Amino acid sequence: MSGKDRIEIFPSRMAQTIMKARLKGAQTGRNLLKKKSDALTLRFRQILKKIIETKMLMGEVMREAAFSLAEAKFTAGDFSTTVIQNVNKAQVKIRAKKDNVAGVTLPVFEHYHEGTDSYELTGLARGGEQLAKLKRNYAKAVELLVELASLQSSFPGLNVLLLISSQSWMREREKSSTG
Repeated sequence: MSGKDRIEIFPSRMAQTIMKARLKGAQTGRNLLKKKSDALTLRFRQILKKIIETKMLMGEVMREAAFSLAEAKFTAGDFSTTVIQNVNKAQVKIRAKKDNVAGVTLPVFEHYHEGTDSYELTGLARGGEQLAKLKRNYAKAVELLVELASLQSSFPGLNVLLLISSQSWMREREKSSTG
């Protein structure tokens, strides 16, 4: 052991008590960093798994939505002008919240419906069933897009914090093993 790793103190009971308190504080800090790192790692893996699942599901949902749009246009004709004329306010809105994971705040988005369906009578003459299916499929697609946006927005920040926390914990581990 080199001389620069030693702390020069006067050998007394008071100095021993102070050093024991410092050691206890360092061990507690190391344990807290490890717990934080473990919690962030767990959340990181959960988010990564959920992103992969959501992206796989997103392809299927978008394919169904595009096919239901083609079906609705075939049966009901061109209804785009009716939809464009009736738009006055968004029915689906997004709310931003914050989630706390081991002292780290992550952004979370959730969608909610506001108001009534202004297109409930669209397709009444023909193609009503296909239009209802179209609404359901695109509502599901919007729901998945909001979930995916929420996961992907918290992913980079969590990744950086995980690296910082892990590096801090590793430095503390190296110090305690050499000292």
